[in-house]
Amino acid sequence: MIRINLLPHREEKRKQKKAAFVALLALGGVVGVGIVLLVGGYNARAISIQEQRNQVLKTAITGLDKKIAEIATLKQEIEALKARQQAVEDLQGDRNQPVYLLDELVRQTPPGVYLKGFKQDGQRVSVNGYAQSQERVSEFLRNLAGESPWLEKPDLIEVKSTGLGQGKSAKKVVEFNLNVSIKRPRDKDKPEEGAKGKAAAAAVAGGK
Repeated sequence: MIRINLLPHREEKRKQKKAAFVALLALGGVVGVGIVLLVGGYNARAISIQEQRNQVLKTAITGLDKKIAEIATLKQEIEALKARQQAVEDLQGDRNQPVYLLDELVRQTPPGVYLKGFKQDGQRVSVNGYAQSQERVSEFLRNLAGESPWLEKPDLIEVKSTGLGQGKSAKKVVEFNLNVSIKRPRDKDKPEEGAKGKAAAAAVAGGK
């Protein structure tokens, strides 16, 4: 006897394949969600660790900025104290400047030069007087430029021929006016800058 299967076996196989496909999709979705959650958790942990490190760096940088600001403030205070100390020392040293000035003018004034007057304005001194000749003025400038430990940078302002006295007793002399700087005690041992004064002296000598 021939047996014929009248059940819809093809339809059953299709249903089975469809159910298996859906199950695979569901399993893939679950696995995908798990992977996403795993990667997201790892990234979140890495980001959290990095943020903690950044916070530590920010705290350290803030502390260093405060220390740098404190150091800058200390440097300013030190410079201010040095300036005050220097001002006090200059004030004490400047009290003796008139003595040094008079002593040096006496020492450096050569024979044949007569000082009429001088005026000090800060570190600059204006000197005027008479000389027997331009060579005497030139010698005076050289002394101020190179030989004086307290005076420096002489600058000849004016030199001209004039007469002293009246009538037969009148004498022909050279009248001069110059500026010279007086050193402070702290500048006394620094290299002297007498080039300008020597050049002026040479110009006076050459103008005879």
